[in-house]
Amino acid sequence: MINVKYECKDNIALFEVKGHANYAKSGKDIVCAAVSVALIMTANLLERIDQGYNVIELISDEGYFRLKIKLQDKVILAISDNLRFTLAELADEYPKYVKYNG
Repeated sequence: MINVKYECKDNIALFEVKGHANYAKSGKDIVCAAVSVALIMTANLLERIDQGYNVIELISDEGYFRLKIKLQDKVILAISDNLRFTLAELADEYPKYVKYNG
């Protein structure tokens, strides 16, 4: 199961995502792929437009993702909200494979 943790305190957002969906065999798992794409697209977008000003921490590894960002800009807030909504929707669609805590 993929576990998604979202916290927001003092205009600092934290996303921590761990695990694998195990929806299908590796390479054919559409749930893992959907979560991975959402995370990678968000990280890439932040790196391209933010240039490190609001990103406090970004770790992306096999089965683990951690993003900590300052929500001091409405564009960064919109990107954060988009990731939060996307991960929550995936958890609603695939509750046996994605657990969202936020």
